[in-house]
Amino acid sequence: MCGRYASSRRPEDLTGIFQVEKWEPAEALAPDWNVAPTKEVYAVLERPVKDAADPRPVRQMRTLRWGLVPSWSKSPDGAARMINARAETVHEKPSFRRSFASRRCILPADGYYEWVTGADERQLEEKGRKKRPRKQPYFVTPADGSVFAMAGLYDFWRDRTLPDDHPMAWWVTCSVITTEAETTPLGVAPAEGPATLADIHPRMPLMLTPDRWDAWLDPSATEAEEVRGLLAPPPAGLMRAYPVATAVSNVRNNGPELLEELAAPEEGTLF
Repeated sequence: MCGRYASSRRPEDLTGIFQVEKWEPAEALAPDWNVAPTKEVYAVLERPVKDAADPRPVRQMRTLRWGLVPSWSKSPDGAARMINARAETVHEKPSFRRSFASRRCILPADGYYEWVTGADERQLEEKGRKKRPRKQPYFVTPADGSVFAMAGLYDFWRDRTLPDDHPMAWWVTCSVITTEAETTPLGVAPAEGPATLADIHPRMPLMLTPDRWDAWLDPSATEAEEVRGLLAPPPAGLMRAYPVATAVSNVRNNGPELLEELAAPEEGTLF
């Protein structure tokens, strides 16, 4: 899954990396080393510009809220539960299939956090036989330092309780697509602990390599089978993972120190 990630790159760098044509500096976000559900995040997408004479889709960088609210929802109450969409079923789930057809985006990140839960501990937790263990967080990021381009979806939701001119009348929200975690060796593995992403967690955000960006963002590609072909996992060995301080587990903590690599997992945590 993806429940927390880091996004600290400058917007002017992101617009260059993704060849963005339209970006409003007024939407700039502060660097965020602990992005949590319902926060505002950057998204790269393609759609026509409102009231523009040219109807062609334009590549834009927009600020969206993380936690998808489908356009048909009666309320936004379920947004915090709609932060992820499974690649295996995204094309058929009512909450995601319309967005998957034509409202796809890229969510840029430095990388994502995941907390190890060992298989034995997980089984005991599920049976209620053991106190919840203290989990070790890991930061997963491209080994070459490039941007982590997460496949995402977005949608528009109209709050009918507000007048048209109210700034919160329209919500634009998003979700991260996840896939099965890689079972092949990490490009750079920690000295001790997990050797693969699957050792950390069975799911991971789907990372899009640059050769898939254009096709993924193209809103004219609406055939489900055609788009599903873009959901294949990236080549193996592109990622690294390393342990970070358990301070990241508290969303109130936010700063570059959260990305500092630990020499070994913290004492008393898994792995």
